[in-house]
Amino acid sequence: MNKKQKVIVGMSGGVDSSVSALLLQQQGYQVEGLFMKNWEEDDNNKYCTIAKDLYDAQTVCDQLGIILHAVNFAAEYWDKVFELFLAEYRAGRTPNPDILCNKEIKFNVFLYFATKNLSADYIATGHYVRSKKIKGKSLLLRGKDEKKDQSYFLYTLGYKEIAQCLFPVGELNKVQVRAIAAQFGLATTAKKDSTGICFIGKRKLRDLLSKYITPKPGVIVTVDGKQIGYHPGLIYFTLGQRKGLGIGGTRNSSSNDPWYVVDKNIKQNVLIVAQGHEHPRQMATSLIAYKIHWVDRRISLTKPLRCTAKTRYRQPDIGCLVEPMVDDDMLLVIFDYPVAAVTPGQSVVLYLADICLGGGVIQARS
Repeated sequence: MNKKQKVIVGMSGGVDSSVSALLLQQQGYQVEGLFMKNWEEDDNNKYCTIAKDLYDAQTVCDQLGIILHAVNFAAEYWDKVFELFLAEYRAGRTPNPDILCNKEIKFNVFLYFATKNLSADYIATGHYVRSKKIKGKSLLLRGKDEKKDQSYFLYTLGYKEIAQCLFPVGELNKVQVRAIAAQFGLATTAKKDSTGICFIGKRKLRDLLSKYITPKPGVIVTVDGKQIGYHPGLIYFTLGQRKGLGIGGTRNSSSNDPWYVVDKNIKQNVLIVAQGHEHPRQMATSLIAYKIHWVDRRISLTKPLRCTAKTRYRQPDIGCLVEPMVDDDMLLVIFDYPVAAVTPGQSVVLYLADICLGGGVIQARS
């Protein structure tokens, strides 16, 4: 009799990972769960949901009759994710820590721990993505549920990591996942999806940033250079932002449209705003990306590539032409039409149909 293959499921305490563990168990794998503690609680646990999430993960594992390992990766998270998160904000950019967490923790530290310490053949997560072997390489595909597809957050995976990962809910939509959870009476059936950055919890991002970065107040000016207000610190604002500017009552005679952040002058500590979501200063026809990662690491772009792109999560696909640059770690992405709020520090992710090719961090836009 063949020995069952062992899978360690990253149990978050949510319904997606719960159903992932159930489905793998039904498929005949030897399943164990692992709960990652990636953040040390503070503020008297006012914002942190770790204890509740661990309780929910343990409850589901008990229901399924599987072991749950609880492992503290907080030190690794601080070094590999949070310090870079702060550095990016200090530099005036808007990072995406969820992408960093997937790259450095879930599909690096967790994968290594599971295979080396727990003798796992695979790890599994509740991400809405799929994988497929093409020409001998495991590639990343969008999840079947377009509204929940999370390939944008996983573009930094390589084919070697993907070959060791299982994504059981990637072929399902959210309604189906909750229906399966309800059918088997899982404790997380009705639990709401977590939103936002994992270490922020329910607190405001501004409160967290203020704890680690000293803000520098400055002025708010229009694209014409007219000063119309003051800002508490550029770290609190991102391109395309409308709320929290404190200039709602200010209007130009030519427009009643709301104000949006269209640029940040880091050197002069100036926040630049304009009226209207599609103001020309808000729009970009191209971008330069760096820290380029191809899921299939054999790719070396030597000529222009026609594909689609996303510059933020859940954004409709944008037709584009991707051109190589002299530096192999940089790409020029030219959009088919102007795109709003292309934000340095965020990621551009590239696709061919359902295949996630990879992407990079947005350095500049034009």
